[in-house]
Amino acid sequence: MTVDEQIGRLTQGCVDVVQLDDLRERLKAGRPLIVKVGFDPTAPDLHLGHTVLIRKMKHFQDLGHRVVFVVGDFTARIGDPTGRSKTRPPLTTADIDRNADTYKAQVFKVLERNKTVVEFNSRWLVQLGTDGLIKLAAKYNVAQMLERREFRQRYEGGQPIAVHEFLYPLVQAYDSVALSADVELGGTDQLFNLNVGRDLMPSYGLPPQIVMTTPLLEGLDGVEKMSKSLGNYVGVTDAPDEMFGKLMSISDALMWRYYELLTDLGLTEIATLRARVDAQTLHPKQAKSDLASRIVSEFHDAAAAQKAAAEFERVHARREPPSDLPQHVVTFGADADRALTRVLVDVGLAVSTSEAGRKIQQGGVRLGGTKVSDIKRRLVPGDLPVLLQVSRHTVRLVAGG
Repeated sequence: MTVDEQIGRLTQGCVDVVQLDDLRERLKAGRPLIVKVGFDPTAPDLHLGHTVLIRKMKHFQDLGHRVVFVVGDFTARIGDPTGRSKTRPPLTTADIDRNADTYKAQVFKVLERNKTVVEFNSRWLVQLGTDGLIKLAAKYNVAQMLERREFRQRYEGGQPIAVHEFLYPLVQAYDSVALSADVELGGTDQLFNLNVGRDLMPSYGLPPQIVMTTPLLEGLDGVEKMSKSLGNYVGVTDAPDEMFGKLMSISDALMWRYYELLTDLGLTEIATLRARVDAQTLHPKQAKSDLASRIVSEFHDAAAAQKAAAEFERVHARREPPSDLPQHVVTFGADADRALTRVLVDVGLAVSTSEAGRKIQQGGVRLGGTKVSDIKRRLVPGDLPVLLQVSRHTVRLVAGG
């Protein structure tokens, strides 16, 4: 692959490349580049928004470069101020260690384990010591820190900025020094932090790293960035059926964004697919199903993707019940019948018989596909087995003793 072809592959989907000429020259040198990416283990699970960056790591890895996955167990104790209007509360050591273990397991769903270097930045940052930290802090000034939008807005708004927050971009930059990084990757919200590393490296006798940023992926709502706290996410560890169903819920317009950032299809191939949809020779639902299948295959396998696609079609197109329905045994005992409202509570589809009655009155309860309107409806053994549906929840009722 020529240098130009490598650059095309590596920069596809990137927002910032600082500086492209530097990247070209280092690729021309023909040696493997040291590519650094840091993740602070602040939450236990990764979602597809994180994998946009991890996929870019994989592109470097596929071209023979040395990818270093930096687990920010030290920086997580400080807390990244990015996007924060107030100081982030510190995590406990136990939280950090537990989250770090899950991160390592999840990134290898995309990266090749035997080609990935995993480092914990506490290894060099603890050794830096107080003296080294003071020397590091002396290399950057407050005016430079206030160029960061979050800091400037908080300062101008009279909101407190803890001194240790200024240390975050500095110690992240020192990660690049410790690793002699050629390239650092991050999301667009990390541009300031990444450029601090580029600024500081020459003072340690190293050439400035190349900075490359990837977009922040919009969540399922197509508005806010993907986030577990907003509930608009697809988790890396989601079950195949759940992952497939979530991806089928995105808009047709957002589908192309996901194709570009979450698959290995080239821009030309994506443009061809889009043209076929516009020309009505490919249904958008099929294009979306193909996208979902690609993503599920990557995080599970092709068989799981095929099964998830078939299940989605059966449930949502043919309106058949899911194949893995939960089952609930209705016990009649000496009674000849059971109140449906009581069964709804027993199944967990209502918190009380009063709420169960309201759901029936509102038309939200179906038995065997037929809407129930009588709040006094009672079940007898002869009614079972039957499917009980409340909103999106379906349970198979069977008779017990």
